[in-house]
Amino acid sequence: MAQQQLPLPLEHRPALEQEDFLVAPSNAEAVAWLDRWPDWPAPALILLGESGSGKSHLAQVFAARSGAPVIAGELGLRLDPPALLAANDAVVIDDVDAGVHETDLFHLYNLAKETGATLLLTCTTPPSLWVTLPDLRSRLSAAPAVSIGPPDDTVMAAVLIKLFSDRQLKIGVEVISYLLRHMERSHAAARLVVDAADHLSLVRQRPVTVPLVREILESVRPKGAGALSDEDEDDE
Repeated sequence: MAQQQLPLPLEHRPALEQEDFLVAPSNAEAVAWLDRWPDWPAPALILLGESGSGKSHLAQVFAARSGAPVIAGELGLRLDPPALLAANDAVVIDDVDAGVHETDLFHLYNLAKETGATLLLTCTTPPSLWVTLPDLRSRLSAAPAVSIGPPDDTVMAAVLIKLFSDRQLKIGVEVISYLLRHMERSHAAARLVVDAADHLSLVRQRPVTVPLVREILESVRPKGAGALSDEDEDDE
């Protein structure tokens, strides 16, 4: 089958590691907020999104633009507010709801307010659900919050095409269409599928076709789940 190009009317934003961030309806509001930086109405911006929605990727784009360090949230994480803000005008805490010492975060927020610095906090749930310190909860609840929706067909197609292209793998429209119908909708899942397709294609010395990606998806389906459809299957 002749290779066809999918029209992808998305804006590309430079990111780290030669990747592109794709602006689409699901994340356009979040991108607009980050474009306003540093003109934010509060010291912090809350960026909400499910795992795989691309919020961490967008946080990296913001960090590259603002020069902010990126701190990964984890249980019991301690922060040194004076040291962080002595050298930075912005700080990113990614997956802040995974864990952080709340008193440290409270002091970081207050110091950011005093110095005119800004905080980008990414999380999967609103602060009201995971913050226990009343003063911190009130401050974060008053901060602007913006959500990233799940990737739509256009975004997922663009992500898949770029990942395959990065590995110099030629694919047809039918492969992308099949994956869009059957795979989990997340950037992380897209990377796993493309990595597996790259490996399997190399081992078998075969092109990436619908049967190959269907085999990959079948291998990760929960036990007891029905078989994937053979529709649009390509002859190998």
